[in-house]
Amino acid sequence: MTDKAAKRRPVASRPDDDEDFGVSLARSIEVFRRWWRISVIETVDRPEVIARRREEAYTSPRYLFMLSMSAGIAILGMLLSSPAVVIGAMLIAPLIGPIIGAGFALAIGDYRWLAGSVRALLAGTALGVGLTALIVFVSPLQTITPEIAARTQPNLFDLGVAVFSALAGAYAMIRGREGTIVGVAIATALMPPLAAVGFGLATMNWTVFWGAGLLYITNLMTIALVATLMARLYGFSHTLSERQTNWQTVMIVVIFVALATPLFFSLRQIVWETNAARQIRASLVASFESDVRISEIDFDLDSDPITVDATVLTPETSRVAERESEESLSVLLGKPVLLDLTQFLVGTELEAEAAEIAAARARERRDDVEAARELGKSLALIADADDRSVVVDRENRRAVVRAGRLEGAGLATYRAIEERITEDYPDWAVELIPPLSALPAIPFADGELAPAGLENLELVAWAAQRRGLPVALQGGSPETREIAAAVLGELDLEPQLQIGGPVMQARWDTDAED
Repeated sequence: MTDKAAKRRPVASRPDDDEDFGVSLARSIEVFRRWWRISVIETVDRPEVIARRREEAYTSPRYLFMLSMSAGIAILGMLLSSPAVVIGAMLIAPLIGPIIGAGFALAIGDYRWLAGSVRALLAGTALGVGLTALIVFVSPLQTITPEIAARTQPNLFDLGVAVFSALAGAYAMIRGREGTIVGVAIATALMPPLAAVGFGLATMNWTVFWGAGLLYITNLMTIALVATLMARLYGFSHTLSERQTNWQTVMIVVIFVALATPLFFSLRQIVWETNAARQIRASLVASFESDVRISEIDFDLDSDPITVDATVLTPETSRVAERESEESLSVLLGKPVLLDLTQFLVGTELEAEAAEIAAARARERRDDVEAARELGKSLALIADADDRSVVVDRENRRAVVRAGRLEGAGLATYRAIEERITEDYPDWAVELIPPLSALPAIPFADGELAPAGLENLELVAWAAQRRGLPVALQGGSPETREIAAAVLGELDLEPQLQIGGPVMQARWDTDAED
């Protein structure tokens, strides 16, 4: 054998090499553990941290009040579909105290502390759900908004938010850097789902109720258990708690298992849904021989059969792709699958990108049409009108509704309805035409226009502009009629002035009927 051949021959690893690697790895782990104990754990004043966490872990009037305010703001923000308002609710939510307290209590095995934290969480949860349900029950707005719909089912991203929130919260508590921002991180994962539970209860929408409840419980368990693990990692153990009975120790273990069990089932469901989404995309791509780009995909894993609606861009269409994808997905998911596959033929990568942009614009137009349709339905429902009384101009984002006659409602009620609709749809110009009804009197006091008179003149101007009819001011003195006419003139309305009784009365200056 030549020297070159000998050099090319692989050299077998020797047992001594494996032993040296194992020894080196064990030595490195020991060095890291020593560094962690001396440089990290020993720098934490654990008794002081525990004392601070105990103070904020129990039920108190301040805790219940601030939680009530946070829940009220959260549900109003979700009804208005306003992320800014929902964020405002998180700024004052005091949930970080009892939930991090429960995690630390589990870490050190303190039964009394754990029981107090759990009681605070239960009281806060019951109060939050009850208050939000009451607000929704008395509110005229009971539509499922995107803010509510987003909190009806836990997914992998929600779980990630809970994990990172717990890591940030526990670290800040241990290192003594707690503050409002850390509380916001915890409230992000808990307050919106809690408010959504109240919405589901008030509207008896059990899909929202159970879905948001599952998300709330999943996030709560995740935060508590991650806080427990962080506390143990930083040296918080049973040696820091008072002496316990065996019964208390067993109870803590039972509670830990009870916390972990629903989280395990939620995680299993989340993992299944994540894998199902990945398999759906992979199966669609694999059913085409050429390169294919998925432009749009939507699926419902809870339906029976599972429904999948997909749009793909491909340089070569396939007649069997839909059937093959349905068969493969039925096998992979273990349930029947109904696939609706739309194929767009594109030749080059540039054409694919252009087609994808066109599809996105088409989706935007479709969403805009759907928004206009929802606005029309809302207007008809709120104003007690039929569909023929609602005109929606989608291009100019303008809507006009001729309101039905509501029992006991005056012009002020109809104007309030218009204002509320405008607040709900700020991107639209909404006009509500009230039914023809009597105009109000214009009170004066000592020759001066009373505050109620000014309000009524504004109401008269609004009603006249909406109905497009002239008005007359009858009665009062010539001076008061001139004052009222000047106010209406500033509101772009020129009334007829007529002699009458001592009290000025606005009336329609026409015999037109509704």
